[in-house]
Amino acid sequence: MNYPHPLIAPVIELALKAGAAILPFWRANVEVVQKADESPVTAADMAAHDVIVAGLTALAPDIPILSEEDANIAQSERATWKRWWLVDPLDGTKEFISGSEEFTVNIALVEEGRVVFGVVSMPTNGRFYVGGAGLGAWRGDKNAEPLPIAVRNVLAPGEVFTVVASRRHTSAEQERLLAGLSESLGALQLTNIGSSLKFCLLAEGAADCYPRLAPTSQWDTAAAQGVLEGAGGEVLGLGGEPFCYPPRESLLNASFLALPAKAAWRGKLLELARA
Repeated sequence: MNYPHPLIAPVIELALKAGAAILPFWRANVEVVQKADESPVTAADMAAHDVIVAGLTALAPDIPILSEEDANIAQSERATWKRWWLVDPLDGTKEFISGSEEFTVNIALVEEGRVVFGVVSMPTNGRFYVGGAGLGAWRGDKNAEPLPIAVRNVLAPGEVFTVVASRRHTSAEQERLLAGLSESLGALQLTNIGSSLKFCLLAEGAADCYPRLAPTSQWDTAAAQGVLEGAGGEVLGLGGEPFCYPPRESLLNASFLALPAKAAWRGKLLELARA
């Protein structure tokens, strides 16, 4: 397939290659090490990291790389970057450790703080998602031609408003927001899923909203944000501002809302988020 950006196809191949490096460790007796922030890391994370860094360096040696597994780069250096790769070699490490299939490889190209495009791959089945604002979005696998995907801005008769959430992370603020949505829109269906797949469900029209009022890191979200934006969605701060990735000192994200850009209920969601 001829993608609308020259780096998309090789990055898809690289994400699939990184997934293949992860699989020998999946559902094996892999050692788990706690990092300084108490998040887990395994040999699978590092194997994928090594594959991605080598591949991206060969592909575009002039573009620096910020990976979860090599994030100790001074803000003063990052502030000089115009374009960079934002990478999570294994997003959903806790899901991976538990034996779940809900972990991904995330690779995003960022320019001036905005996502150009992102690739999200699922190592266990070879599925991938790719997209970027103004470029479009696709879902494919290693054995089939990718197909375009799009958000659903309007519910068809019989469809239920579906909110996607993390299996492991919520907050009192998020629960209040969901209660307000339910009062305004009726009964909600909650779908719990791990890793960046939450964004991908929205992008392919299988869910309607992903509010996140609990901590994430930049590499958790950037690639899948690209997919969602390419599919006609958007990611906003709670004040309605576009969600971006400036080279600030902290690599933690603020709270955000992921949704279809033309949803009729968009204004109500922002009203609830500001309350």
